[in-house]
Amino acid sequence: MTAATAPEVIPGSPRPSSPRQTIPSNAGAAAEAPCCSLTAAPLDVEHAEHMALKLKALSDPTRLRLLSHVAAQGCEAVCACDLTDELGISQPTVSHHLKKLVDAGLLTREQRGRWAHYTVIHEAFDDLSGFLALR
Repeated sequence: MTAATAPEVIPGSPRPSSPRQTIPSNAGAAAEAPCCSLTAAPLDVEHAEHMALKLKALSDPTRLRLLSHVAAQGCEAVCACDLTDELGISQPTVSHHLKKLVDAGLLTREQRGRWAHYTVIHEAFDDLSGFLALR
């Protein structure tokens, strides 16, 4: 078994190209955008868990579809009964995913007789957009 060796460099020949390319420091003002971060400081454990719960809830395509239907109503509450036919999914599946969105603090749930009605918590999305904004 032979050991891997570096390619031979012949004096005066161009150096082998690196897989990473660098931008020269004098590339112009457009290339010198300020550094950005997701937050002003590293997240503490509590805030990281809080944000992860919201992001996990949003990582499911069915939940995103449910959320978009509720959000499309603006400030009006949406009955869970209206979402089953609209999305073509069963009532237990709708309830399961809506519960995850409520538990994540993205929707509120209000029981009205037999059916639950849901509305968006706008502050939760202000929190998420502030976290994700690259400023």
